[in-house]
Amino acid sequence: MHPKVFVSHASEDKGRFVTGFATKLRENGVDAWLDKWEMLPGDSLVDKIFEEGLKEAQAVIIVLSNYSIKKPWVREELNASIVSKLSKGTKIIPIVLDDCEVPQSLTSTLWEPIPDLKNYEQNFKRVLSSIFGATDKPALGKAPAHTTSVYHEIGGLTKADNLVLKESCEYIIQNDDIMVSPESLFGDGDKLGFSRAEIKDCIEVLEQNGYLDVSRYFGSEDDYSCNYRVTTYGLDNFTRTYIPDYSETLDKAVSLIVNERSSSNFAIQEKTGKPIVIINHILDVLESNDHVKLSKTLDGAVHIYNVSASLRRALA
Repeated sequence: MHPKVFVSHASEDKGRFVTGFATKLRENGVDAWLDKWEMLPGDSLVDKIFEEGLKEAQAVIIVLSNYSIKKPWVREELNASIVSKLSKGTKIIPIVLDDCEVPQSLTSTLWEPIPDLKNYEQNFKRVLSSIFGATDKPALGKAPAHTTSVYHEIGGLTKADNLVLKESCEYIIQNDDIMVSPESLFGDGDKLGFSRAEIKDCIEVLEQNGYLDVSRYFGSEDDYSCNYRVTTYGLDNFTRTYIPDYSETLDKAVSLIVNERSSSNFAIQEKTGKPIVIINHILDVLESNDHVKLSKTLDGAVHIYNVSASLRRALA
C-alpha cells in the first residue's frame, strides 16, 4: 500500500521546489497530496484539505521557507497536523528551504534542510526512508563468540582466561593430543572474538597460575611463538567444572583398578567409554597422590603396576 503524504507549503514555493519534490515522491511510490492536483473549481477548500488531505495522511511534509512561515494558512495546516500527530501518530517531516525561523511547535522535530534546490538527492532519500520507516542503519551482526559462549567460572581467572582454558581442554579431549598449537586452535582470535594479543596474554596468565606448561620458540611479535600442554592441575579444574559426570567416572575408574584389577588405561577406557585423555588424567591424578604407580610407553599405553593400600581402603 502506498503511504499517503500531505505536503503543506506556501504557493510561492510551488514552482521553485514543491511541485518537483512532490512529483519525485509519487514516482517513488508515495501518494503525495498536493492541492494543485487534488482540487478542482467548485471544491470545498476546507473539506478537501482537512477531510482528504490531512485526515488520511500517514505523514505530513511541512515545507518551511521565508514565504511559508509568514502564511497564516500554512500555520493553520501546521496546527492541524500537530493535532493529527497526537491523535493517530502521523509523522511530521519538516523540510527547511531557507535560513528561516522554525516555528516553536517544530523545534523538537528533526528537520531536513535543503540548501541547494537543484541538488537534493541525498535529502530526498532520507525523506523517503522516513516516510517508509526504512533506515540505512547497518544490520546487526553476530555477537562476538566470547559474549555468547557458555562457560563456568574457574576462580581467579577472567572470562577470557576461562574460555582459552576451556577451548584448550576440549581440543585435547576431542583430538587425543596433549600438545596445543594456539596458532591452529585460535588463529587470529575469531573463534572466541578476542584479538591475538589478548589470547597471548591469557596463555601467559594461565601459565603463571599453573594451568598450562608453555614451550616457547623464536618468532615475530604477531605470532603466538609457543605451543603448550594443559597441566594436570589445569585439566583437573576443567574436568571438575565442565564434565558433569566426572566424579562418577573417577569412582568407576578406581573401582576397576581395585576390584577388577584393570591394569591399563585402554582397559579402563573400554569399560567406561570415556575419552582416553580423561582416563589418562585420572591416572595422573591418582599417581600424583601416591595412590598408584604408572609406566608409560610410546604407543600411548599407560600401565598400572602398583596400587596403594590407601586407595584400597578408600574404596572399602
